[in-house]
Amino acid sequence: MTGVIGSRLDARKVLTETRTMNQILRQKSPIRPGIRNIEPNGIGKVAMLALGEPDLLPLWFGETDLKTPEFICDAAKRALDEGRTFYTHARGITPLREAIREFHRRTLACEIALDRITVPGAAMLAVVIALQSVVETGDNIVAISPVWPNIFQAAQIVGADVKFCRLQEDWAASCWRLNLEALFATCDGRTKAIFIASPGNPTGWILSRDEQRAILEFCRSRGIAIISDEVYGTLVYDGTPHAPSFLQVAEPDDAVFVVNSFSKPWAMTGWRIGWLVHPEFLADQMNVLAMANNTGATTFAQWGALAALSPEGDEFRSFLLERCRNGFDITRRFIEAQNRIRWIPPEGAFYGFLQVDGLTDSFGFACDLVHKGRVGVAPGSAFAPPEDFATDAYIRVCFAQDPKLLQTGLDRLGSAIAAL
Repeated sequence: MTGVIGSRLDARKVLTETRTMNQILRQKSPIRPGIRNIEPNGIGKVAMLALGEPDLLPLWFGETDLKTPEFICDAAKRALDEGRTFYTHARGITPLREAIREFHRRTLACEIALDRITVPGAAMLAVVIALQSVVETGDNIVAISPVWPNIFQAAQIVGADVKFCRLQEDWAASCWRLNLEALFATCDGRTKAIFIASPGNPTGWILSRDEQRAILEFCRSRGIAIISDEVYGTLVYDGTPHAPSFLQVAEPDDAVFVVNSFSKPWAMTGWRIGWLVHPEFLADQMNVLAMANNTGATTFAQWGALAALSPEGDEFRSFLLERCRNGFDITRRFIEAQNRIRWIPPEGAFYGFLQVDGLTDSFGFACDLVHKGRVGVAPGSAFAPPEDFATDAYIRVCFAQDPKLLQTGLDRLGSAIAAL
């Protein structure tokens, strides 16, 4: 018996000493506090509760349930069969960059020099490279919120502080509004970039051409860069081919970085390939940054992306847009039948950002919904800083889904809200 007690005491002593040693190591660790203290965002935390479980209806991520079209997959398979598995230009194969230039010609009616286009890998990597180009430790960026959390987390990872300027709900006009004076006042002497997502995630808000010009002039006068996320640019509901783009108003050497992606319009989220349009004079530097970060995008995936920019790819984009319109209508009708939910209808992207009357803990509600309702939604708190209590009354759903799946998911959501 004494031996058992002694072994327990020894085990406790070892555990205590181990914990003490771990604390000392953490205190002396060269790991940056910003990295040690970073946590997964709220969307990821909710998703990890039931990711991949077959009976759960996933409306939490920004992707359609459609598979990548066969003609895109076939192009990548051909590239593999043809042995296109070697290193290539770090800024992207020339045919793909030329096709991106042509894509901007037909959707934006503007001419982009080939030296301004880099395909480093995923669009998220393009964001990181843009941040690396302008931010040093101690600088800050200003982000228009609510905004996709990966963006401000990426800024924190490269050493920047993040300041937020929140869009305001205009319920009478049923639109989100940006207060330009508030945006400019949020910038200070340490501000190196303004981050803008238009069409926005999660709101579907679209920046107007006049607002773009005003922001561009302000940034020129203050030496501030613009990082413009335009990945939903062709997913708009006003009949135009593309939302207003900074590429249409900026000069080739303005400090403007426009991020785009194959993920959303072509159902290629798992391919991790996007592109960056940057100042023309940074062509050589972008080659170094692409090499240092990723040695360039996956070679055979680039040939699939090239196929996406073909006329057949344009047809698929149109098909997906109609699917989103249908999802928009299903979501609208669902909201109209509720008495505790309202939204500002999105102008673009494919999300419903729903305000729930009486909701004060969107993360807790989303977690509970996974377990009891078997529906995955994104908590509003993920898209704003902790002090933004107003956004905690929201949840986001992606409506680019099969109509029956979407309707079932919304019905389950409605039942959960009724039980609040």
